[in-house]
Amino acid sequence: RIAETYGGMLNSVGLQNPGAAYFIKEDIPFLRQYDTKIIVNICGHSISEYCEVAEMFQEEDVDLLELNISCPNVSQGGITFGTDPQMAERVVREVKKYAKQPLIVKLTPNVTDITEIARAAVAGGADALSLINTLQGMRIDIHRRKPILANKIGGFSGPAIKPVAVRMVYQTAKAVEVPIIGMGGIANGEDAIEFIMVGATGVAVGTANFFNPLATVEVVEGIEQYLKQYGIEDISEIRGIID
Repeated sequence: RIAETYGGMLNSVGLQNPGAAYFIKEDIPFLRQYDTKIIVNICGHSISEYCEVAEMFQEEDVDLLELNISCPNVSQGGITFGTDPQMAERVVREVKKYAKQPLIVKLTPNVTDITEIARAAVAGGADALSLINTLQGMRIDIHRRKPILANKIGGFSGPAIKPVAVRMVYQTAKAVEVPIIGMGGIANGEDAIEFIMVGATGVAVGTANFFNPLATVEVVEGIEQYLKQYGIEDISEIRGIID
């Protein structure tokens, strides 16, 4: 279900998890021990399923919801919500009716123009956007003459996708006014600074944690070192400075 590649990894793990009810009962109390914000990523295979999950968190002690619109819409032949502007706007608009917390919408990069989807999500009521989710990729075992992943195609992530992610964050920041969480290939502070310079309000670290459990700590420290090196008092001084 996972395969290494040059500069990244492929995965076809999907969204395997014990479910929202278990998360509410077991994980939220555990996470609340720590001085941090809790962002819950939710998904569904129909609009009603998205809304049902969002409703479950209405009275829970979580800070934000992140709407993963990379899921296939089973009622529309499996078309991914996040690849069609009308579907993206509709699912966001409906979930907003049930979400008590601010709603982040996570965008897929597997589209021709990500700004169309970004604008649609904001029109639907997104309070913020996060991007990018994984690209699609494939690896072949040439000795067995079979795909390495049992599912054949998987999500491609890691350092190799960073230039694509930076470009998409740059384009999206020019197209919408809401905050953006940039992600995709971030492994150190300098990577994070790139995203901030093209308009990201914050950043997220994913794949780097697989090969370096301290990656997130090092990203934070790297940002601080960069600001100190260039005498920058507030990170907002460099946010979105790339025209």
